[in-house]
Amino acid sequence: MTPIEKVLKERILILDGAMGTMIQQYNLTEDDYRGSRFAHLSGQMKGNNDMLNLSRPDIIKAIHAEYLEAGSDIIETNTFNSTQISMSDYGMESYIRELNIAGAKNAREMATAYTRKNPNKPRFVAGSIGPTNKTASISPDVSNPAYRNITFDDLYSSFKEQMEALIEGEVDVLLIETAFDTLNVKAALMAAEHAMEEKNRRIPIMLSFTIAGKSGRILSGQTLEAALASVSHVDLLSVGLNCSFGASDMKPFIKELGRIAPCYISAYPNAGLPNSLGEYDETPEMMARQIREYIDESLINIIGGCCGTSPAHIAEYERLVRNAKPHRPAEANPNLILSGLDALEVTPENNFLNIGERCNVAGSRKFLRLIKEKQYEEALQIARKQVEDGAQVLDVNVDDGLLDGIFEMTNFLNLIASEPDIASVPVMIDSSDWNIVEAGLKTLQGKSIVNSISLKNGEADFIEKARKVKAYGAAVIAMAFDEKGQADTFERKTAVCERMYYLLVDKVGFKPTDIIFDPNVLAIATGMEEHNTYAWAFIRTVEWIKKNLPGAKISGGVSNLSFSFRGNNYLREAMHSVFLYHAIQKGMDMGIVNPSTAIVYEDIPLGLRNLLEDVILYRYPEAADKLIEYAQSNSGQVDQKEVKKDDRRN
Repeated sequence: MTPIEKVLKERILILDGAMGTMIQQYNLTEDDYRGSRFAHLSGQMKGNNDMLNLSRPDIIKAIHAEYLEAGSDIIETNTFNSTQISMSDYGMESYIRELNIAGAKNAREMATAYTRKNPNKPRFVAGSIGPTNKTASISPDVSNPAYRNITFDDLYSSFKEQMEALIEGEVDVLLIETAFDTLNVKAALMAAEHAMEEKNRRIPIMLSFTIAGKSGRILSGQTLEAALASVSHVDLLSVGLNCSFGASDMKPFIKELGRIAPCYISAYPNAGLPNSLGEYDETPEMMARQIREYIDESLINIIGGCCGTSPAHIAEYERLVRNAKPHRPAEANPNLILSGLDALEVTPENNFLNIGERCNVAGSRKFLRLIKEKQYEEALQIARKQVEDGAQVLDVNVDDGLLDGIFEMTNFLNLIASEPDIASVPVMIDSSDWNIVEAGLKTLQGKSIVNSISLKNGEADFIEKARKVKAYGAAVIAMAFDEKGQADTFERKTAVCERMYYLLVDKVGFKPTDIIFDPNVLAIATGMEEHNTYAWAFIRTVEWIKKNLPGAKISGGVSNLSFSFRGNNYLREAMHSVFLYHAIQKGMDMGIVNPSTAIVYEDIPLGLRNLLEDVILYRYPEAADKLIEYAQSNSGQVDQKEVKKDDRRN
């Protein structure tokens, strides 16, 4: 346990206030910012506050001292914009390491001095990491919604460079703050993990979002619950909110975070909302009255100030937090939570999640044609129709030899992100090409599902891909496929799933709830006797997984079951309905289906339903032959309405 974690278990910590407000009081000139060292740089430097770490460290240290004197337990480094991306506005990209090390050392020097004065009140340094001035989830060009002016890789490398320097400068915690796009955050979190590995030093991570308006969503459209799901793969020290509002307006959102977040809660609001001149009017006394409610109701563990706050504001907090009861983190949610713009909790009460299958070039000829012809608006209509028809997750697959899979996956997911009615649901990235999978993971801010990884190429390959999936914050489908091939019997399915489960949990560190098994839905009644037990083997495996692999979920490509009856759509959908009826009873959680063609189990004629159950549950060996005979004798009686619903042949 780190020193800051030990203190947080005992009391509420005070974070400092605004840096920019304090710097403004010095009325610095262009020459003050540049000093002699940066006189040669072109363009205006006034306003580049991070630059002062090098040109006027005396001012930065003095501000840190004022906040420490006011009672701050944690001071932030003056490095909010010290990344390649943000510093490119000033032509200072080559100074990133130096800016961050200097920022960390300036704060470290002052924190150490005040800790020596009073060892009973240790002071900590938080490395400030701003969101950059770009967003990976939103196009800056309204005429081209798929365009992005920044990539995940650009963000990752920029954050990693900054974080390595902050760690080298001896910060106690990394603070990713004012986050308005969870895809940016995921890049920062991955960078943090890798920077700590590079520097061989583990330090806690704090995360603070900022929300856009009273809807409770961040700028990129996610709810707080959806954003929290997206970053649930990282063990955060704290999550919270800063900027956006004054304390009064922020309070309900802090309460919501406290209800669902299994970590400490931070809040550092503005000194009210800006007036017509862009200034903040709340006095320290006014703000303190609102902050008292946070403390009296045990809503927070870390309290500070953002825009417009000063040491005078922070000084009001010390008497408020004295002997106050800290917030108690929520219990970790035992369920799988996915997210698009909204969160989707997978619970027993959900019964079954429909994963829409029509944005898959292998399953829909129409979707394949539209992608090939670059008819993206029409392709989006297929996605929208699935959500309207009840799909709770969208499967996206662009694996085709004539397509540039990496481009098409990235492009289509970016287009989905621009359509809130589609982007509200999570996405399943479906590909047999790992490069396409990773391209999709770099595009989605929500918590997605990767379909799939397996032991086909051995344990090393399986573990490597699983670690990457986890680092991107996705859930994973582990397919029952090993070095010997596809698992088809109950014994093989259970053995392979058990092996993958313990590799994922023990070797990779996956939460069991983020593991989804696909025990292989295989075609039955094909005329080959060895295929007749496939459905029953799957259903038995579902029951076994639920009893023996705690927390794991089960999915499957349901349409594979009836492949030998393609063209007879009514019979196929009836087979799917009967199969799901029994598989869901045993614990199947989700499946790739076409929600618009579903047939209700009770609506299937009793004679056909019994025959299908004989086949699917393998009640007797001859049942499959009887179903084949039934299909042949009833091939001309297919409900034409059902045929029109299926566009596989379009």
